[in-house]
This record gives sequence, C-alpha cells and structure tokens, in this order.
Amino acid sequence: MTQRLTLIFFATILFCSSYGQGFENLKLTDAEVPEKYKPTDEMLYQSIQAATFYKQTDLYGALIGKVKNKTFQLYESPDDKGAIYYYEFEEKFEGKDFLQGLLWGGKKPTKAHPEEIFIKDNLLVIWSFVDKSEIKKISKDKITGLLK
Repeated sequence: MTQRLTLIFFATILFCSSYGQGFENLKLTDAEVPEKYKPTDEMLYQSIQAATFYKQTDLYGALIGKVKNKTFQLYESPDDKGAIYYYEFEEKFEGKDFLQGLLWGGKKPTKAHPEEIFIKDNLLVIWSFVDKSEIKKISKDKITGLLK
C-alpha cells in the first residue's frame, strides 16, 4: 500500500511539474529572439483591446471562464513592436466568438486590429504585432509545433 501511495504521489508531482513547464515552454527564449528585437517593460500592443483584455481578464470570466495563469512577453525593434499574451484557463477555453468580437469587431483580424489568436484546449495565445512581424512568426511556429 505504501509503495502504491508513493508511486501515485510521485506521478502527480511529475505530471504537475511537467504541465507547468509546458506553459513556460511556450514562451520565447532569448536564443529564439532575433537580435534586432529587445525585450521591454513598456506595455506594447497594436490595438488597445488586446492590452485591455489582458489587464481585465477577470472581468470577462462569466463569458470566457476562469484564468488559472497568465503572462506576457513584450518586444520592440526598429520596425516592429508588440506583445505575446499567454493564458491558461481552468477549463477548456470556450470564448473564441466573444474574443474575436472584442479584438476585431468581427471574425478575423483587420489592419487596425491585427491581433492573431491560438486556442488549444485550455490555452490561449494572443499575438499583438503587425501582420508581417518576424517575431510573431517565430512564436507562432514554436507554439503550433509544440501544441499540434
């Protein structure tokens, strides 16, 4: 009995730590960021809706579910600037239609609201960069590769 409890305990610890690391593994590392981009503490975004959603996520909880974790990365270069917002929800994210309306005012990005989103189960990523952003492409390729 003690061996079984010990095994269950270690399996639970391993599962929880690898899942938490999986969320962190979505973020870009310094080695993955092109040299021209620099991290910044200044809140950067292409349209205010993405930043507002990040700051006030709890306000939308009844529509999108409860956020378990969230974080962001901010980058700027001479010709590009923006943010990558990462969210982990307690349950599967079901607020896609609401989020599209909030970010774009419709079903797809626009020139004025170029944010792109990625949803997989309880994870949500929002890229708030211009359409042709190099760093956005690198991040999207990494995330879609990890979360196929």
